[in-house]
Amino acid sequence: MSKKVIVIGAGIGGLTAAALLAKRGYTVKVYDQAIIPGGCASTFTRRGFTFDVGATQVAGLEEGGIHHQIFRELEVTLPEATYCDPAVAVFLPGESIPINIWRDPEKWVKERQTQFPKSEPFWQLLKILFEVSLQFQARGPILPPRTMWDLWQLFSAVRLETMITVPFALMTVLDALRLFKLDQDKRLKTFLDIQLKLYSQTDATETALLYAATALSLSQAPQGLYHLQGSMQALSDALLKGLQKYQGKLLMRHRVEKINTPYGKLRQDNGQVKEVTVRNLKTNQLWQEEADHIVANVTIQNLIKLIGRENLPFSYVQRIDKLPPASGAFVIYLGVKESAIPFNCPPHLQFLYDYQGPIGENNSLFVSVSKAGDGRAPGGQATIIASSFTDVSQWWQGNETDYQQLKEKYTNEALNRLSNYFQLTPETIIHQESATPRTFAYYTGRDLGIVGGIGQRLSTFGPFGIATRTPVKDLWLVGDSTHPGEGTAGVSYSALTVVRQIEAQ
Repeated sequence: MSKKVIVIGAGIGGLTAAALLAKRGYTVKVYDQAIIPGGCASTFTRRGFTFDVGATQVAGLEEGGIHHQIFRELEVTLPEATYCDPAVAVFLPGESIPINIWRDPEKWVKERQTQFPKSEPFWQLLKILFEVSLQFQARGPILPPRTMWDLWQLFSAVRLETMITVPFALMTVLDALRLFKLDQDKRLKTFLDIQLKLYSQTDATETALLYAATALSLSQAPQGLYHLQGSMQALSDALLKGLQKYQGKLLMRHRVEKINTPYGKLRQDNGQVKEVTVRNLKTNQLWQEEADHIVANVTIQNLIKLIGRENLPFSYVQRIDKLPPASGAFVIYLGVKESAIPFNCPPHLQFLYDYQGPIGENNSLFVSVSKAGDGRAPGGQATIIASSFTDVSQWWQGNETDYQQLKEKYTNEALNRLSNYFQLTPETIIHQESATPRTFAYYTGRDLGIVGGIGQRLSTFGPFGIATRTPVKDLWLVGDSTHPGEGTAGVSYSALTVVRQIEAQ
């Protein structure tokens, strides 16, 4: 009889783990409270426009990439996609000529040498660290290790060339800039800050150098960032096809409200059995369901709430309590006439408006623009999605009037900023709506509506990160709280790690 796995959450990490476990013969059931799967990489439609909820780019579709590996194993066709080239065009304060992050390595070298003279030794260091780290990661290390088996997988991935990274393991990006006497280069540091905030949730001062080497290098061939045909939903749809192909089940509008752990409610039946409490949100029916393994595709903060602080080791809870606050996102979704889009507009843009202000809070915007024929807008029209990091706490203060006023303030500021680049007028804007951390909390269930996982600081990266193996036996964590962090490629890697750990166990 096959072992039963319950997966909590149908985000990319949860669907990946579920499909791979079903392929390996496990009986898998996935529960998610939303209407459609995908989590922060899902979509919604309005008046003929299709909007990506959060994530707008995909990495790892190239030969040998993480998604390529997963879909090959599932024997499911990869979603149709095109390269983002440039991956993003970055506009620094007061500048009208962007810094284009090209996929072609030679074009990118010329671009950065023009934009940041004397910085090439820094970029060459990143290239070396990335290439070594990529080979190390491809050998399947378990980070952070929590058992002897995990430790063996880590040691088995180490090669002589891996030792090159050791002197840099406890360095931040700012430390590397100091090494090359570039820490006073305001343009370079600002460019790195705005990029790293997007990928690591923190800036050059705090981001671990080894993480940054990967995050800042994935845009170049033979890797790259991809724009999916249709929408980001194509990725979760393909994973769902893989899940169903191997008899796995997905139940939307079902919320897991409690994980009954060995420290709480436990039944013994042919070994250790855990239970979850599930609510059908359509009928309000409540029941308990048993499983041999539980895979939680949730934030670490959500996981603690599901188990109960009292049912976890004090040191584990204390560590999570001490994590720096995670960011939320304010997002504005626009359906516009094609005339609002400048000629030859890149698919992704980043704007920083003031050197003095914080990255986020509408002082910076990450913008994604649809292109003709990509399935996101009717003919002659386009979508614009612009997001900014924000402090989640302010969105939960005051009454409903205070909330709506804050939302309107952010919306107007974002529109004013975007109008400096796009032709946004009452005549060109067909549809407009905004999302806040409250919106993300409501639709994704993420604690306080936080996005992007845990900042990749030295204290939370790699061997010091949050493990996929939790303190509770047979309870696993996947998603952007775990190594190697956020993004569809990152959460898929965490899912593959959990699948390997379950199989080994």
